[in-house]
Order: sequence, then C-alpha cells, then structure tokens
Amino acid sequence: MKNNTTAATWIPLSYSLSFLLRSKRLMGWSAILVILTMVFTWAGYLFTVDFVDGLTGNFFLAQPEAVGLWGWTKYLGWQAMYWSFIIVSRIVAFYLAFLIAYSLSAPGYVFLSTATEKKHAGENFEPDAALNITGLLTDLWEGVKIGLFGILVTIAALIANFIPGVGQVLVLLLYTYYSALMFVDYPSSRRRWSLGQKISWIKNHNNQSLRLGIFPALLSLVPVLNLFFIAMIFPLMTVHSTLNFVAIEKNSGGNQQAA
Repeated sequence: MKNNTTAATWIPLSYSLSFLLRSKRLMGWSAILVILTMVFTWAGYLFTVDFVDGLTGNFFLAQPEAVGLWGWTKYLGWQAMYWSFIIVSRIVAFYLAFLIAYSLSAPGYVFLSTATEKKHAGENFEPDAALNITGLLTDLWEGVKIGLFGILVTIAALIANFIPGVGQVLVLLLYTYYSALMFVDYPSSRRRWSLGQKISWIKNHNNQSLRLGIFPALLSLVPVLNLFFIAMIFPLMTVHSTLNFVAIEKNSGGNQQAA
C-alpha cells in the first residue's frame, strides 16, 4: 500500500479504519486479539469474583430476621450492604479483569502495532531483531507495568470524582491520557522505551495525546459494557495510535528519546 500520509501532522480515525479494513492480515489478527481479550477478561472476572466472595466468607449468609421495627431496620440495612457490596465488587472485578487481560495480551498488540507500521512504511520499515522469548517477556512486563499504573490512575480518579464542580472533568482527563498511554505503549515498546519515556512522550505531545485518548476514555465511562466496547475497538485504536505515533516521530526528527 502506498504511504501518502508521511508528511501529515495528524492521521484521522477514518483513514486508520480504512487502512485496517483493507488488510486481511491485520483484520485476522485483530479478530484473534478481540476474542483473546474477551476470554481473558471474562476468566479474570470469574477468578476475581470468586476470590472476593471467598474473602467475605459467611458474612452475608446470616440474613437477619425481619421481625419488629428493629428487625426490619437490621434487615433493610443488611440488604443495602449486600447489594452495595455486590455492585461495587463486580464493577471493581471487571476493571481488574480488564487490566489482567490488557497485560496478558500486550505482546499480541505489540505484534499488531509492528505489523501496522511495517505495512504502512513499506520498504522504509526498519525491522527489529528476531522474535524471541526475551522480547515477548519484555512486552508482557511492559503491559503489566501499564496495568499497575492504571490501578493508580483509577484510585486517583475515584478521589478526583469527589471534588465539587471539576471532579468529573478531571476524571475524564485522567482516563483520556491514560488511554493514550496504553495505545502509545505498543509502538514505543518496539523501540524498547521505558515507562518514564512513554509518559514523557504523552506530556510532550499533549494535544495529540488528547485526541488519541478521548474516544476510548468516553467509552470507559459506560458502566460494565465499557470493557466489551473497548475490547472491540482496541485493535482499531492500536492501528490508529501506531500510525499517528510514527508520523509524529518522523515529523519531529524520528525516534524521540524522552528524558
């Protein structure tokens, strides 16, 4: 495919979608990754729920009797605690499951990102060293680090949500830039960048990072279903972020090394 976007400062999502749909190889690999991400997410969800339920033991098995005023008060309080626990624990389980799935599938998305860059660059593509176990483990570890960083972002978002007036805006911005970091992780991992270098790239390209992360960030705010929506668009956003990352790096001199 002829590369006609190397001089562009921004590659639109429509071009990235068209680029993905025109490649049977990229589409096939994307389908596999979507299925794997959903399987990992669902398996992680079941494991997390069983683990959390195991920690509670028999706490919710002893339901108080609804007899008399005090009995009804205890019963309603127990019901409120029970359903609050069920809802919160399941939501947390879904998020943790997705982070597990993200970490485990990281090498696959790095491969998709590399295949995207190779197809787009054509003869100008600079190949990596041969695929080996060390490289796969490195990609997996980078995915784990991004996942752990995501837990910190989630905690920060929960705290920011209680700030009157601007809390929700801060939450959206946190998830936007974290989403951008997740997708930039793939093309930058091929260059063996550290987590600090990736974060610096996000800071140095603030506007582009905002554009890369806003769409998945908005989807992440949809309760429960967000994980499946994000799993479906992950390959597209990986392709989109890779194309823009490469274009930005080329226009800025290539292979930026953040301090």
